[in-house]
Amino acid sequence: MPTADPIALLRDALGAAAQDVAGTRPRVELAPPARPEHGDLASPVAMALARSARRPPRDIAQDLAARVRADPALEGMLADVEVAGPGFLNLRLAPGWFAALLAHVRAGGAAFGSGTADPPQRVLLEFVSANPTGPPHVGHARQAATGDAVGRLLAFAGHAVTREYYVNDFGRQMELFGLSVAARYAEIVGDPPHPPEGGYGGDYVGQVARALHDEAGDAWRGRVSPPDGEAVAFFAERGGALMLAGIQEVLARFRVRFDAYFSETALHASGRVAQGVETLRAAGDAYAHEGAVWFRTSAYGDEKDRVLVRSDGATTYLAADVAYHQDKAARMGDRMIDVLGADHHGYVARLRAVLAAAGFDPDRLDVLIVQLVSLVEGGEARRMSKRAGTMVMLDDLIDDIGVDAARFFLLERSSDTTIELDLDLAREQSQENPVYYVQYAHARCCSILARAAEEGIAADAAAPPPAALDPSERAVALRLGEWPDVAGDAADRLAPHRVVAYLKDLAREFHGFYHRCPVLGEEPPVQRFRLELTEAVRAVVATGLDLLGVDAPERM
Repeated sequence: MPTADPIALLRDALGAAAQDVAGTRPRVELAPPARPEHGDLASPVAMALARSARRPPRDIAQDLAARVRADPALEGMLADVEVAGPGFLNLRLAPGWFAALLAHVRAGGAAFGSGTADPPQRVLLEFVSANPTGPPHVGHARQAATGDAVGRLLAFAGHAVTREYYVNDFGRQMELFGLSVAARYAEIVGDPPHPPEGGYGGDYVGQVARALHDEAGDAWRGRVSPPDGEAVAFFAERGGALMLAGIQEVLARFRVRFDAYFSETALHASGRVAQGVETLRAAGDAYAHEGAVWFRTSAYGDEKDRVLVRSDGATTYLAADVAYHQDKAARMGDRMIDVLGADHHGYVARLRAVLAAAGFDPDRLDVLIVQLVSLVEGGEARRMSKRAGTMVMLDDLIDDIGVDAARFFLLERSSDTTIELDLDLAREQSQENPVYYVQYAHARCCSILARAAEEGIAADAAAPPPAALDPSERAVALRLGEWPDVAGDAADRLAPHRVVAYLKDLAREFHGFYHRCPVLGEEPPVQRFRLELTEAVRAVVATGLDLLGVDAPERM
């Protein structure tokens, strides 16, 4: 059986027919019709040609149908082509077409659906970038799952992706963290603690203080009550380094990796923040007003201008972002993607202004805003506060529901919508749990294939197809044929939730097939075809779950 893409063969045949009929070759759309009795695939291509051809679309459709029926490249693949409605082409596919599709899927293996990037790009992807002042919490978890899945999708499509973590280790939040750790250290060495107003109060702060006491002993006794400047710097820097190491460990447990880390402190120390501000001033994009330096972001679509340097000489967070994004733009290759939290929605215009003012194309920047997550248990929402130490941490979420459920649920909805993660549902080991439902489809495939192997039965791609197919077999195969478009579209739109939706649909189709159609013990052509179908489902589900960072178990 040939391994050429049978969907591409249909598109090519319709495209060639359109060229003959109308003198133009449009993009050919193929999708299952709204009602299965109308065929397996339908195309509106005739209606797209009507204006340029100056003919009724039904007449064009009749001509296209005649040419497609006679196309030798589709011999044995079409049962019928009908014209319907205002000019739709409804295609009824022969078993040979479905057999060719399964052979094509199996030949692609884990790479089936990959390489859709046109053209491939070098992409700098920044995500999570949480302050090293505390462990990652559930909000960071959604950013981590989204950013990592986007990176996997882009790489699967053929892009060269660099994953970067911007370490916000500079400024007032680090000073508060250092003061908070110093206060806990003071308790350990017997000095009166001086916790800062608005500081950090989680148990992890005490753990950092104990770790630093293990390193330094009582060396800072007498200097933390209240802490002097050197002590604050030590506890902020060393405490921040320990927190970053802990963040890396938790993210690795969550199956998230980075290729590079970029320090905000190093950016300031190098003088690039001050240089970035001066670059904007020299270009006329920054100006002095009431003792402060302002970025003229309103000239680039922002609602108002923004402060870069306050009247006391302190730089703002935006000033560092100017330098960081100028640095990224100089080394980003073709495209730069920022995955930011919901509180950064107003930042998009400012970042685009940064690039435009520095002479870079702002359209090379994509900003993906990830909305908030709330946890629901027993029908009630959990209250969370990071500084009060009541935030649900990513580590705790993993311990509770596992990496697979956490990632799947966090990716199930578009990143621009808020989500409620139902912990009770995520804990369920039943088909009500969507990740369990999809993973069970993979495990079922593996079980069938293992039993076939024990009996010495193998799927044979060269075997002739059955004379007729069950509707559930057709439905599963057609869903498999959608995978390259789904994966490519999810990568283009930075939308891993589309993969989640596809996998749930494919699992539903396969479970329906499983209950309707025995695989083993059937007539040889039927058995071989259904084994081929089962192996194709197993491969695509495994690939899709991997792109989400979710395991595909062989047994459940």
